[in-house]
Amino acid sequence: MANHRIVIVDDHPLFRAALSQALSASIDGVHVLEAGGLEELGTTLERAKDIDLILLDLSMPGVQGLSGLLYIRAQYPEIPVVVVSASEDAGTIRRALEFGASGYVPKSLPVDKIRTAIRHVLDGGVWSPPEIPLGAGHDPETANLAKRLSSLTPQQVRVLMMLGEGLLNKQIAYKLSVSEATIKAHVSAILQKLAVDSRTQAVIAIGKIGPADWQKGQDPVPK
Repeated sequence: MANHRIVIVDDHPLFRAALSQALSASIDGVHVLEAGGLEELGTTLERAKDIDLILLDLSMPGVQGLSGLLYIRAQYPEIPVVVVSASEDAGTIRRALEFGASGYVPKSLPVDKIRTAIRHVLDGGVWSPPEIPLGAGHDPETANLAKRLSSLTPQQVRVLMMLGEGLLNKQIAYKLSVSEATIKAHVSAILQKLAVDSRTQAVIAIGKIGPADWQKGQDPVPK
């Protein structure tokens, strides 16, 4: 595990700091970076090269369902992603792995198990909680939707996330530094790929593949 570079992406600074400290103290030679969201992650990856792993929370501002994971896997396909989430829903774990996550770690796990999961992924494996059955409850409709969502480009995923925030085309165009006509084209492509008729239906669709049991309150602190 020596000389590996890991980025923790979570909007809770206390959890980021606690997890960073726990990993640094228990993994020899690891260098841990932190990002409070996807935009900050992009800036971090521009500055820091040779990142070996991204630890991603699913519940952050501007991120709906598994859209954050979709975006990272499309934008940075060479970097493995392990979801670190408060949700322990088997369907969410299964869909995260279907969307290309290399692992799924519940935040309730102790640090020694988180370390084991990270080591397994860095060794080229895929890790999920062995005590949570992932085979039951397969929904063909949701699987089809997941396949359609996976066909979106990184920019289309970003546009879809911003639609989920309620932004207008001109606001999205300003944030992405492109023309409003470009955003209209992206929205049309998104609707076609998801086989829906409106922006609202597209946002609802991506919400369907998100965690079914978001944990409320403060994130657990690694121990």
